Formats: sequence, C-alpha cells, structure tokens
Amino acid sequence: MTMSSLSVELPLPRPRGPLSSGILDALMDRPVDFQNLLAVAKMVAGTGVVRDEDAQLALLVLYELHYRGITGVSDCWEWHPELLAVRAVLEDRFETEIRDLTVVPAVPADGDIAGLLFGMTAPRPGPSVSKFIAHRATVEQFREFLTHRSVYHLKEADPFTWLIPRLSGTPKAALVQIQADEYGGGDAKWMHSALFADTMSALGLDAAAGPPLDRLPGTTLAVTNLLSFFGLHRRLRGQCAGALALFEMTSCIPNRRYGDGLRRLGFGPEETRFFDEHVEADAVHEAVAATDLAGALATQEGLGREIVFGARALQATEGLAAAQQLDAWTAGRSSLLPGRAARHLAAIP
Repeated sequence: MTMSSLSVELPLPRPRGPLSSGILDALMDRPVDFQNLLAVAKMVAGTGVVRDEDAQLALLVLYELHYRGITGVSDCWEWHPELLAVRAVLEDRFETEIRDLTVVPAVPADGDIAGLLFGMTAPRPGPSVSKFIAHRATVEQFREFLTHRSVYHLKEADPFTWLIPRLSGTPKAALVQIQADEYGGGDAKWMHSALFADTMSALGLDAAAGPPLDRLPGTTLAVTNLLSFFGLHRRLRGQCAGALALFEMTSCIPNRRYGDGLRRLGFGPEETRFFDEHVEADAVHEAVAATDLAGALATQEGLGREIVFGARALQATEGLAAAQQLDAWTAGRSSLLPGRAARHLAAIP
C-alpha cells in the first residue's frame, strides 16, 4: 500500500434516515427542499444525536466536505449556507449532550493542567477494548477493530491540524512537533495513516476504498465527529487541545496491547508496525502534549477548564464506542452493522 493508492475522497455512504437521505440527495444535486431539510434536522436533534445513526452519519458527511471530500460530490458544497445551517442545528444538540455526558474535575488552584491530565489518563482496572484485543480477540474481531478505527486513522491527525493557526508561541510549536511526527516527518510512507492502511491491507481489508461507512455504527462515527467539531471551531481550541493531549497520553499502553494481540494471532513486524510506531512516538508525545501544548495553552490563554473538558469529552465518547464493541464481542456477535445498512436504521442503545 502506498499513499498514492489510498482513496482521496470518502466513499458515498447509504443514508440511514430522512436527515442523511436529504443531505445526500442535495450533495448528489437532486432536488431538495432545504427548509424542510432544516425542519428534519430540528426534529432529529430534538430526540438526541449522540447515539442516533441518522444524525451521526449526517454530521460525518457534512464534516467530510472540509477534509478530502466525498466521491461524486462537488467541492462547491463545502460552504453551502443551508447545509451549514443544518449542521449548526446538529452541532448545538451534539455539544449539549456531550456536556451532559462529561464530568469535568475542578481545575487545580495552582493551574497544573498537565498534572491533572496525567491523573485523568492513568491506567485503570476493568475491561477495555485494548485488553480484549490483546488477550481474546479472534482475527475477525481484530479486522472489525481496524474497521472501526479506519474512519479516523485513514486521516489520522487531520482534525487536530485545524488547531495550528489558532495557537501561538510554545503551544503552537508543540503541536507542530506532534503533527510532524504524525505525518511521517516528511516521509509519506511513514505517515501514520499510511502505516494504518498497510495494517488493514495485511489483514485482508481494502484500505484503498476508504472506511466502510455502511458498516460503522453511530457510536463509532461520534468519536471522529467530536474531533471534527472541536477542530473546526476556533472557540473550541482549548477543547481540541485537550482531546489531542488525551489521545497522546493514552496511546502507549493500548497500542502495545494491540500489537501484542496481533503477535498472539501469529502476525509479525510488518503487520504490527503501526502500533509499534505509536508506542515509540507517543512516549515522547505524551509529555509534549501535556506540558508544552495543554499546560502552556492553559497558562497563556486561561483555557484550563476547556482543555480538561475536551479530554473528558473524548473519554466519554470513546467510552460509548468501546461499550458497543465489547458488548457485541462478548456476546459472540459482530460489532459492525449488517452489510447493507437499513435506510431507516434504529439508534443503537
């Protein structure tokens, strides 16, 4: 797998309800009543969006217009005002629900945000996806795990790159240091997205086709949507920095377990390179993210609470996705949606 063989655009997904159906119709230049679409968005938002399949697919599609684009969709839709109005309705409810899900500890009086983050990210007992992968997962379950992760890792680091022009001084320099490593230090074959694609391909998955959106439940999409939400809004730059810090500070141990899971299943260094690279790189990144990015930004702009909220919000959202996957695997069933997503799919509880 090479970077040139990766899909530049997101594959066009099937709709999951009236909202994503209307948005996809618009993007494919079919006749759409945008006032009615906005009314549908308000109706969907009124019943909750975090666990709603239709809402999460709609958000992912709208966000993707700002990244690589979508197959067959004109770039002119990126800043379409009526689609942005629909997105704003969904984002408003998304943010409200995430705040309801997130418990934010008190910011210490001494302003030690780095210390607080280290305490939040310390390993804890209990079940986790990484422990399941390390000790119990079958090859097929590992493929499912990669499928879930593909929606983020095939564009790894991109949501956080929006943060670079919004920072200055030490936090900006720290973020650029982290992002440079994520993008391979100038070598395309070592970009983390390329390494992930290599792992997918080694396990028989079609990385070149992009993430198989029709198989991914809304709880999986919500994690990437949260990062895009943080990254695309300047007012949420503290939350974005906190989410990045959490990513880097909770990476080493899980990635070591993922690599161990592959080795247990008989795979070698070629297949585990993505995970092994993260163990090495993120051992450095965690200190940079906690101290030079998050800590310095809290001091510079007084965004301590926002940073902690961003980290906690990502923990909460990842927790929903992990629970869905673990519940399915421990029950002996697939954690993915059926091969053809139903047009009006119910929300996953």
